[in-house]
Amino acid sequence: MLTPRQLFLRHQAQTSDFPLLLEIERAEGVYMYDAAGKAYLDLISGIGVSNVGHRHPRVLRAIQDQLDKYLHLMVYGEVVQAPPARLAQALTATLPPRLDNVYFTNSGTEAVEGALKLAKRHTGRTGLLSSLNAYHGSTHGALSITGSEGFKNAFRPLLPDVRHFRHNSFDDLALITEHTAAVVIETVQGEAGVRLPHPDYLPALRQRCSEVGALLILDEIQCGFGRTGTFWAFEQFGIEPDILLTAKGMGGGMPIGAFIAPQSIMAGFKTDPILGHCTTFGGHPVSCAAALATLQVIQEENLLAGVAEKAARFRQHLRHPAIREVRGCGLLMAVEFESFQVLKPIIDRALWHEGLLTDWFLFCDNSLRIAPPLTITLEQIDEACAALLKAIG
Repeated sequence: MLTPRQLFLRHQAQTSDFPLLLEIERAEGVYMYDAAGKAYLDLISGIGVSNVGHRHPRVLRAIQDQLDKYLHLMVYGEVVQAPPARLAQALTATLPPRLDNVYFTNSGTEAVEGALKLAKRHTGRTGLLSSLNAYHGSTHGALSITGSEGFKNAFRPLLPDVRHFRHNSFDDLALITEHTAAVVIETVQGEAGVRLPHPDYLPALRQRCSEVGALLILDEIQCGFGRTGTFWAFEQFGIEPDILLTAKGMGGGMPIGAFIAPQSIMAGFKTDPILGHCTTFGGHPVSCAAALATLQVIQEENLLAGVAEKAARFRQHLRHPAIREVRGCGLLMAVEFESFQVLKPIIDRALWHEGLLTDWFLFCDNSLRIAPPLTITLEQIDEACAALLKAIG
């Protein structure tokens, strides 16, 4: 009988020639455990997913309660189901009153796809703008606006009428014109290596979009749901989007995403044509129940209050001649080294010798990713930093 590792390599599609091949048997809180019982401290939350930790008891309870009622019933939006309806209300309660309509998807990249269609439908325009070194997903539309030519050249042709601007460039705001349907930007750039906007940049971008009638789409798939210390990262920059994207940390470990917009904009999917955007599994009741529990955990356990102190604890410890810079916004952090050739052995030693799981960034491979569950304790941060410094050597 083949082992799970053998089955994984033989029958499961691979995305690189060097998968981690770490076989996990169970997970709890900030730790994952292999078949031998060895613990691995998860410093990246499954790439920004497990914001409330692995298998949070309230999330598990919500999932079990919904399992006892029903699973999938009907394609999106046709029958009334309490979990997505209650989750939509809870999400809009965290947002400015204008953002009052939620369309649920299965993932972040699907949220991007829906938002791009909605922007074109609402404006009647075709032009799309996004940042260089931005990452928005791997499906064709999302890939089209991803800002790395090397990442997408093999899959052309992609969407036409897409242009890219330099992040934080005030001069490039002139690229936004009456031809532009939407500007899509990560509130805090993730795969570029945690790049924050200049304090005046997002307000200027918002103003330019409003002047020419282009929609502003904020991608908070990675930086939302408390990751940066506020529930939504845009709260720190004094602006409001026309469409907001979320996923990853939203589901407490279950697959779910959403794009959120004013009802007047979202109504474009109802006519000409009818069912202008449709999904079979979007708003799945179990995922929505888990997401609502996740949202409630963040709020009721006051997880946002500890983010700044925990980020400061990382900065306090992460001092070493090999570390060139520590960038961050809350518990989304990047630790920069000289090169990937320096960083990769550190990541490997941290995993296999110190039991610390971390990673690099897709478009910034000389920087180490730190994005632990928001539930991580100060003592666990001390443990993680000691392990990382030991791996640096």
